[in-house]
Amino acid sequence: MNVIEVMRLPLAVDLSGFVGLLRRLQVPHRVSEEGEEQVLWVAEGLADDVLQLYQRFPEGDAELELPADAAIEPARPSFAEQLRSGKVTAAVLLACLVVAGVTGLGENLASLSWLTFLDFRVQGDYLYFTPLADSLAQGQWWRLVSPMLVHFGVLHLAMNGLWYWELGRRIEQRQGPWVLAALTLLFSLVSNLAQDLAGGPSLFGGLSGVLYGLLGHVWLYQWLAPHPLFRLPRGVLVMMLVWLVVCMSGLVSLLGFGQIANAAHVGGLLIGCLSGLLGGALARRKLSA
Repeated sequence: MNVIEVMRLPLAVDLSGFVGLLRRLQVPHRVSEEGEEQVLWVAEGLADDVLQLYQRFPEGDAELELPADAAIEPARPSFAEQLRSGKVTAAVLLACLVVAGVTGLGENLASLSWLTFLDFRVQGDYLYFTPLADSLAQGQWWRLVSPMLVHFGVLHLAMNGLWYWELGRRIEQRQGPWVLAALTLLFSLVSNLAQDLAGGPSLFGGLSGVLYGLLGHVWLYQWLAPHPLFRLPRGVLVMMLVWLVVCMSGLVSLLGFGQIANAAHVGGLLIGCLSGLLGGALARRKLSA
């Protein structure tokens, strides 16, 4: 039987009532202490039901007599609660909105040039790019990751923003805000380098390379160390991978949707899969210790 972590709570939280409820419902479980936290573990197949049960009855209920497989509606967190549990996620999206306003969604070339991977100057109808090494020599290190904040059009911003909100909050809630921040910067760096190496000097931007990194991370982390927070809706992974293949085929560009930074997507996905494998392996080892 594969036992997984359902939730972590401060030691100050009294779990005795809820543990008593689990005993009455004959749900196999155990509680362990890790530092300043207490961790509830149950069989993988019962994780969602137990989490939903806690959301409804965190104190337990002496009068409650339900079968272990009873269907319980989970309490939906408010938007304010979601923001509090996803501060880094919200901060990145807010930065994207600010950059969208400052750059006019890519139309204001003067402000855009400060955030692109390669600096450029406009001469007539042409853009002349400055080598990255020259910009880095001037201390412009932010260029290695800042393209993730640049979006070209409302649809580009909206789609990337929705997916980052969905994937980013999952990682932030399970692994913490600093892990999400580090992964976001890492995936941006790798996807930007991959796109520059594959496509040469060009304008590109957006969170999509980071998104494929987050997707790969969640996918393989969940495979090695299952947890309800990383359980993606059915079909999401297939849809994202199919979209990647469609973009790489050139069909999207032929239909007039502009050039797609395919190398950034692939680079982000590969580094995300690697981080997911490493993180999941460490979590699995910690679980079995």
